[in-house]
Amino acid sequence: MTMQRFGGVAALICAATYIYGFFVLVTILAPMGFGTNAIDAVEVVRFVQSDTSTLIAFNTTIYIVNALALAVLVTALQAQLRSKTPDLVKVSLVLGTVWVTLVLAAGMIANVAVERALHLAANDFDQAVALWQVLHAVELGLGGGNEIAGAAWIGFVSVAGFLGRNLGRIAVGLGVVTGVSGLLTLIPALGDVAGAVFGLGAIGWFFAIGWVLLRNQDEVKP
Repeated sequence: MTMQRFGGVAALICAATYIYGFFVLVTILAPMGFGTNAIDAVEVVRFVQSDTSTLIAFNTTIYIVNALALAVLVTALQAQLRSKTPDLVKVSLVLGTVWVTLVLAAGMIANVAVERALHLAANDFDQAVALWQVLHAVELGLGGGNEIAGAAWIGFVSVAGFLGRNLGRIAVGLGVVTGVSGLLTLIPALGDVAGAVFGLGAIGWFFAIGWVLLRNQDEVKP
């Protein structure tokens, strides 16, 4: 299997992690306010005590699995785009590497927050809540609460694909919309809505990129 096809599979895995994440957020985790600014830390710690594995699986999938697949995709897209836009590809590689690092770190911290909260809750519930809140804030700062790094990479790759004419109109269009919405998460009042649009747009973009790479086309006319 070529690197390009590995990248196509990785893109589909990234899309799948986002779909799984949305499903868990709007079902199991919704009552606790996950994905909003009104998250209830007390209820989260109670949930950790009753169902630790669900949160560990959630964090591992949306962060760690996603980051590992993303690393493959970043590499594959560099190979796909470098012949037409070599200078832009160098920048996109840096942006992609930064995003992979932040996502992976966010996942590791999110899982540590669950593990430490579980350990402390048995003896000091209030301390467990406080610790989880602090570590969750770090997680959000790394990437769970804003989408700047991902927006910059997706947007940059899409621009490079447009100029090089080798990603296709659908992927480029979705990438631009996704990139802009991700940048809008900088605005607190738009954070929740822009984040949701980014996530949904990213799903479509990952599928579109996966299709391009799995078809093994060297050049796709816009």
